[in-house]
Amino acid sequence: MNSKIYNFSQAINFSLNDSMKKFKNLLIIGQGVDDPKFIFGTTKGLIEKFGKERVVDMPTAENSMVGISIGLSTKLIKSVLVFQRAEFALLAAEQIINQAAKWYFLSAGKSSVSIVFRILIGRGWGQGPQHSQSLEMVYANIPGLKIISPSCPNDAYHLLMESIKDNNPVIFLEHRWLYDIKGPIKKGKSIVKIGKCKKITNGKDITLVSYSYNLIECQRTIKILNKMNVKVELIDMHTIRPIDYRTITNSVNKTRKLLFVDNGWSTYGVGAEIIAKVSENLSGKKIITSRLGILDSPIPSSINLAKHFYPTPFKISKKILKMLNKDYSKLKSFFDKTLAHDQPNENFKGPF
Repeated sequence: MNSKIYNFSQAINFSLNDSMKKFKNLLIIGQGVDDPKFIFGTTKGLIEKFGKERVVDMPTAENSMVGISIGLSTKLIKSVLVFQRAEFALLAAEQIINQAAKWYFLSAGKSSVSIVFRILIGRGWGQGPQHSQSLEMVYANIPGLKIISPSCPNDAYHLLMESIKDNNPVIFLEHRWLYDIKGPIKKGKSIVKIGKCKKITNGKDITLVSYSYNLIECQRTIKILNKMNVKVELIDMHTIRPIDYRTITNSVNKTRKLLFVDNGWSTYGVGAEIIAKVSENLSGKKIITSRLGILDSPIPSSINLAKHFYPTPFKISKKILKMLNKDYSKLKSFFDKTLAHDQPNENFKGPF
């Protein structure tokens, strides 16, 4: 595995496969786990290897699915539950928030719920106001849940395995625009850990923090800003709860500037929490902070409207140059083209 390049969907598939080999008490449950496209290929081959007793297709009964899995967890049976849409998981919100997240506390630590909720998020192909949401801020407000949102194949592989090992519930958010992103998968211990940020680049001018698909947009931004001699320190937080405040605060203490790029809405978003905490930690020091995210509105279905709603490398670059009091009038000359449709690449043919 070390010598080859894999895409994000393969990383999820390998992680599930390796976890099912390791944990004989692990089930994968969800709508479409056995459909012809196997949820972007992430569940491909699992039924053939482990059987329908461990890879279970479910009817549209999300609340019941979570309730059953909570019951199974009390008998030490782990589950990975798959929701192909972020909104479908809302139908099970009562079980996730009121039962799974609180089980450990209600039992005084005598019992726990070992469930991973794989939730597909993000935009794509004119999905409109309901199916383009991320909703990480909804779950991030709930003590008892861990929230993971990786941006590359290596992190997806390791963080999913770590999530499955965990004895408490984990929300694992997968942006559908990431499934074709490619990269190596490194084997070994302590490669990536839940709750620990990862510094992607070192820089002195500004700290740029993001996660999930917008981390990719930030990496594209840095390639442009490097041509303009702007040195950015990029941090991939990949764990939304618990947050590694120390790594981010130390970086901002050095650069004195912070731009957070949310994957969802920035209003009441993850970036708002980060900026508030960093400001508290660096109280008395002069720092400049800002945030970008989806425009504060439901997402339109029209691709000609939707393309204006999201952070882009151009928007991120412009914001950074403004924060640095640098001229951004010639910024557009560094961009070859603007996305003309709501599609990450030509291979992405639709939401499934």
